[in-house]
Amino acid sequence: MDRGLRPTDVRPLRGPPPGAARVTDLHLVRPAPLDVSLLDADERRRAAALRRPADRELYAAAHTALRRHLGAYLGVAPAAVELTRLPCPLCAGPHGRPAVAGGAGPHFSLSHTDGLALLAFADRPVGADIEKLPAPGAVADVAASLHPQERAELAALPASDRPLAFARCWTRKEACLKGTGEGLAGDGLASLLVGTGLAPRDVPGWTVKDVTVPEGYAAAVSTADPDSAASSPTRPSASSVRQHK
Repeated sequence: MDRGLRPTDVRPLRGPPPGAARVTDLHLVRPAPLDVSLLDADERRRAAALRRPADRELYAAAHTALRRHLGAYLGVAPAAVELTRLPCPLCAGPHGRPAVAGGAGPHFSLSHTDGLALLAFADRPVGADIEKLPAPGAVADVAASLHPQERAELAALPASDRPLAFARCWTRKEACLKGTGEGLAGDGLASLLVGTGLAPRDVPGWTVKDVTVPEGYAAAVSTADPDSAASSPTRPSASSVRQHK
């Protein structure tokens, strides 16, 4: 993983040969002086809509790095990379996982939080998430949305240990749900069990790993297993699909 990756730090990336083991490439991106020259019109609008200059700089740096890496995979100029959204697995709307238009190139995932962004590239569906550790009060507010067993695990910990345990759980969970394209719209927060401990729990059809990041942050990546046809680590219920519509 490139901890100090700048938007210009791109190395040629080659996909695995047919039948090769999964390849997951991770890159950490930090803010850089604002440069939107390689971004498309939609990305520029999104960057301009962010209120804090630091957020605009990180967004532009992360999306520039994404385009440079995808361009290296595809052998095209970064600005020429065309991005799209796959259908949502819950409602079939055009807001599922981001992808390269036309199905070319690797699978990828991008996540950003306060001061850092994480990029993941793989030869199969992948999701990544990075978060700054929350304040103890925020843990208490959001923990109610987790799986009952995860709530119990957090409640058994000293209050000082809960922010890191919660962040581990949240990033694992969101990485899985980003990998499927479901995101936070369904019931995956409550139904998907990834655990709050030092190692993620097994998720059928997916390999979930914690990612080493600077102190004060937590991150995880989830990659679809090569022999699994599962499109989601949880089966969305009819009620969750109705709610999403």
